[in-house]
Amino acid sequence: MFAIKSTFEGVFPKKYTCDGENVSPALEWTGAPSCKAFALIVEDPDAPMGTFVHWVLYNMPQTLSKLPEGIPKNKSVPGIGTQGYNDFEQIGYDGPCPPRGHGQHRYYFRLYALSKETSFEAGLTAKELKARISPLIVGTAEFMAKYGR
Repeated sequence: MFAIKSTFEGVFPKKYTCDGENVSPALEWTGAPSCKAFALIVEDPDAPMGTFVHWVLYNMPQTLSKLPEGIPKNKSVPGIGTQGYNDFEQIGYDGPCPPRGHGQHRYYFRLYALSKETSFEAGLTAKELKARISPLIVGTAEFMAKYGR
């Protein structure tokens, strides 16, 4: 079974949020189907104005099975992949930062296994990436954590 996980379960530690260090968490996956590349999108469907994107990472080689904590906010990260724009209009990861008093938000980490290697340009949005990878998806793994302020 294709699965993705982090070092925490259920609730985001403050470290990975706007209230902490705002660094990307370490991730690990197992059971990936036969594929040539991966792409990762992190989204909050509970944002007041609709789904809010926190991370777009793609062009990830099929040899990867984990990501270290604290991926730099660079367009290209050697050995890891290429990053796009999140809905904070920044490249790379920006952690949970729901409005105060808005309750717990859910954050979905979706890892897509792709049938072909990709070499998309840096700076794609989640919408642009989804359109490009849609015909290439051979598997999806998902993990969800919550955070509220």
